[in-house]
Amino acid sequence: MRDLTPVRGAVLARVQATDVFLCHAWADRQDDAKNLYDLLFGNDVSVWFSEVSLKLGTDMRAAIDKGLVSSRIGIVLVTPAMLERLRTDRSVAGAELSALLRRNLLVPVLHNVTFEELDQVSPLLASRGGLSTAEDSLTDIAVKITELVSEESEEDSKVSN
Repeated sequence: MRDLTPVRGAVLARVQATDVFLCHAWADRQDDAKNLYDLLFGNDVSVWFSEVSLKLGTDMRAAIDKGLVSSRIGIVLVTPAMLERLRTDRSVAGAELSALLRRNLLVPVLHNVTFEELDQVSPLLASRGGLSTAEDSLTDIAVKITELVSEESEEDSKVSN
């Protein structure tokens, strides 16, 4: 296994072109999710965000799959709209969440909801260490995610060397 470590690092460096995959409810795409995207982008974090990353005429599911695979960290913006989508149907956001829950690094960002409310809808997601705008501003949360991305970049560099 040790002999494959440099190979794994080289493959990860090529495949993982995006720092963060931002999962959000459709209703939040032009407000809360866009605000978080703008803050992360302003901190030089590369973000897969549907409003920017999905090009006209592309296969949406294939593009989302590619974004999920190419991102190192998953962020789920949990708002009342996201909770409602997760309660009522198997939306695109629900499919994204299922894929992200299989990853090692997934950070829920709660905005106008509590961890208790999230636990009622998705105990698996609620069990992940996350951030909340009840405790930190969205700007501070973006800084914390930026720091996490930097730490992950350093870890990836160590693995590839």
